[in-house]
Amino acid sequence: MKNITDLFSQSYMPFKALLFYQNEKDDLYVESYDMDALGRPINAHPLSQRESNALSESMKSKQENADGFLCTAGLIPDRVLYIDRSGDGIVIWYTPEMKRHLIFKSDLGISDGEAHVPPLLWKASKNGLSLWALAYNDRPNLETILYQAPFFNIYSDGRICMGNVDIKFSLNVDLDFFMLHWEKLYFGSAFSHLLQGVSPVNGNIIQLWQEQINTENPFPLRQLKKFPKLLKDIIR
Repeated sequence: MKNITDLFSQSYMPFKALLFYQNEKDDLYVESYDMDALGRPINAHPLSQRESNALSESMKSKQENADGFLCTAGLIPDRVLYIDRSGDGIVIWYTPEMKRHLIFKSDLGISDGEAHVPPLLWKASKNGLSLWALAYNDRPNLETILYQAPFFNIYSDGRICMGNVDIKFSLNVDLDFFMLHWEKLYFGSAFSHLLQGVSPVNGNIIQLWQEQINTENPFPLRQLKKFPKLLKDIIR
């Protein structure tokens, strides 16, 4: 069952009302009302063609979202841990330790290049990304301990600051493209600075990546900083 508690903290205001009339021959007439600032119906008028088209497009968009959004043509990839297709969607997946090409702003004094990064846990919607590190390549479970992702441009709660990166997904984006595109967007943008003035690793993060870039050194897991929540705590 979906938890709808968060909906009660949001404010919704009525802006349109439709009243349907029917005669003995089952003919329908639809009257449209606008709403004033207090939510009272005003300006009664026959439903216009433009209003009808807007309603139709809205219903069509909802159906497209339900039919294709975050679906896959084959089996769900093993690395996918959680999917919620409602609203902007949520996908949680993991990637094992691997080499990635990293880009840094020049004033950090770190060369661009390839380096081993630790196993990562990704959580993304259409509009945002959060990221954590893992200590093992094994498939995570609900009790898996999380670590802060050892990168720049990341908040202490795992949210990623994407700056001015253009984030656009279609209504019916498929699951595989969604995950790969987020990974491409993330590692295709330049790391620039620490957020909230706190290092996400044990030790000096600049020195860490200076020593890792363009080497075969495995990522030093001892420098990962423990995150205060488990995987089960970020599923919502």
